[in-house]
Amino acid sequence: MKADPPAPDDRNALEREWLALTRETLPALAAARRWPVSADHCFQRILLDHAVGGRWYDHVPGRPAYRHIDAAALARAVALGTAVAAGVADLHALNARSLAWRRAPAAPRPG
Repeated sequence: MKADPPAPDDRNALEREWLALTRETLPALAAARRWPVSADHCFQRILLDHAVGGRWYDHVPGRPAYRHIDAAALARAVALGTAVAAGVADLHALNARSLAWRRAPAAPRPG
């Protein structure tokens, strides 16, 4: 089994793990596991949405999101992606929830 994701205080390691997970690991597993997505940006959408509890772009001010999201949320996204890769988290359910958030009206932005 894979090691735990890096701690939020090691930002560079977190970003490296995020990119490897979403650009390599998860896409490589997609066909064999019959997942509903296979592109890196789809995995990123699903994981970031769950890390922030809604549409990531309502919570993250800049692009690319992984560089602008707070470290704790990025660590949650990496941990969830690791759980998906390990077969512990249900990508079908996570994707369905992410898509449901996108059908909901936008939350008013503070300020």
